[in-house]
Amino acid sequence: MSEAASQSHPEFPNLVSLIAELNADKPLGHFLHFWESTIYSVVVIVLLAVVAYFATRKCETSPGRLQSAAEFFVTFLDDFVCSLLGDKGRKYTPFIGTLFIYILAMNYIGLIPFFKSPTTELSTTLALALVVFFYMLYIGFKEQGFLGFFDHLMGQPRGVMAMTIIIPIFLFFMETVSLLVRPISLSLRLRSNIYSDDMILALFSSWGLKDGIVWLFPNFLLVILTSTIQAAVFSILTLVYFSLFMKHDEAHH
Repeated sequence: MSEAASQSHPEFPNLVSLIAELNADKPLGHFLHFWESTIYSVVVIVLLAVVAYFATRKCETSPGRLQSAAEFFVTFLDDFVCSLLGDKGRKYTPFIGTLFIYILAMNYIGLIPFFKSPTTELSTTLALALVVFFYMLYIGFKEQGFLGFFDHLMGQPRGVMAMTIIIPIFLFFMETVSLLVRPISLSLRLRSNIYSDDMILALFSSWGLKDGIVWLFPNFLLVILTSTIQAAVFSILTLVYFSLFMKHDEAHH
């Protein structure tokens, strides 16, 4: 990358990229460069696993701060999921809760010096969106049945509407396109917002302490807020997609 390009698109240096640059002509350098985002994704998983272990290893009736925080967070997520999907939606709380916490942690880790947010890479956000997509299909086939799933995509035509044939086929085409677009829109929305936030912070940091600190601190707080909102938006849209394929007597309206 040229010097002008690097200045127009500043990035925070991170440990993996620095080690990769030091070993640029070695297999280790190529490995680290290719798997950079995956490495930080695994780091987040390990950190969350450690926190979960210490929060649950000694569950007591009079919990400490960490256990209390974990119980409050789980209760909040469960109430939120059930408020949208109804009581039978509780079985999806572990998935939605894990998804939200994981994305939130990946967004936040890039705020730590010499770390990187894996969600700035499309490969990470697309992988998350594909997991949601295939789980959504699983819910659709499980709740609606094989024929019911395709009947749902055609708008469940009945009576005169079913006799037209053209309208159900048109609805099936539109719903199928919408279904395929969902993982792309989910991944692009998350990646674009987190990437732009990181670029803004990197830009202000490149101005130095004298000129950049005035803008860096308020934007740092704004990035924290944005990262939280984006994790919430991803999770809420996932809930909405799930509700579309749940039976009407199970979804909460």
